[in-house]
Amino acid sequence: MSLVVNELGKTGMQVTRLGFGAMEFRKGTKYFDYVPEKEANTILNMVLDSGINFIDTSIDYGESEDLIGKSISHRRSEFYLATKCGCPVGVNITGGGDHVYTPNRIVTGVNQSLERMKTDYLDLVQLHGSPSIDEINKLGVIDTLNSVRKEGKVRFIGVSTSLPMLSKFIDLGIFDTFQIPYSALNRTHENWISNSLNVGVGTIIRGGVSKGEFVSTGLLKQEASWHQMYKKQYDEWDYFNQAGLDDLLEEGESKTSFLLRFTLSHPDLNTTIVGTANPKHFKENIDTANKGILSKDIYSEAKRRLDRIGISSS
Repeated sequence: MSLVVNELGKTGMQVTRLGFGAMEFRKGTKYFDYVPEKEANTILNMVLDSGINFIDTSIDYGESEDLIGKSISHRRSEFYLATKCGCPVGVNITGGGDHVYTPNRIVTGVNQSLERMKTDYLDLVQLHGSPSIDEINKLGVIDTLNSVRKEGKVRFIGVSTSLPMLSKFIDLGIFDTFQIPYSALNRTHENWISNSLNVGVGTIIRGGVSKGEFVSTGLLKQEASWHQMYKKQYDEWDYFNQAGLDDLLEEGESKTSFLLRFTLSHPDLNTTIVGTANPKHFKENIDTANKGILSKDIYSEAKRRLDRIGISSS
């Protein structure tokens, strides 16, 4: 069965509604354990073999870009490649650090990403974080991004963001895509996904399974700082039980599968990036996507139950 595709905003890129997030390949970063190159190669080729054609990564994700370059650069024509800028450059393995959006940081980052991923163009470059409008204007961020676009290094520009900046970026009217957090257990941006697509901006959803894969892969280092960092995502899983969503599961369906189908059921989602370093979990994600969206009745009932416990779109 072929994965469902649709246009990413007005970019003309026909992307699979199920995309792949390469964040789990943070080889040896502070919070993520080592992922062997062979295993990364296996997963990334499985991604393309499955029909997924949208891959999202970042300079911040340790050796993720390097692993993409080593594993699937020879299949570059088969997928759209999205990364991020404003991140510390010249950094490998450790990742993280302050984000600044000076011309030098952006241009150096783009060039570094091109080199690491063994490609001569990036389909999408996104600001990683939410700089203020004043910062964008003061540093000439858009002029810099348009410059690398004119050079043919970048095709489209976007921003990974959330409220309250999301509404301001919509008003700004300069980005081709927004990467937005959303799941059944975190519906704050539910209507803003539609608001974005209504003005022609492509919608890329992150957190569509509420970090479920992070917990289950066992790749995360069990540090108190990590637990505090992702405590919100842990807590969100309690909402699943509070809302009684278990009653809506099909026979044999997992909670993670239900959450993914809920996310995919949003009519104005263009793609949701779900990542894993586990082949078994990846296959489950593909099977879930091929199963299709929730029925209209189940989708509505899930929303009603979530509304009842205060997990709503407003």
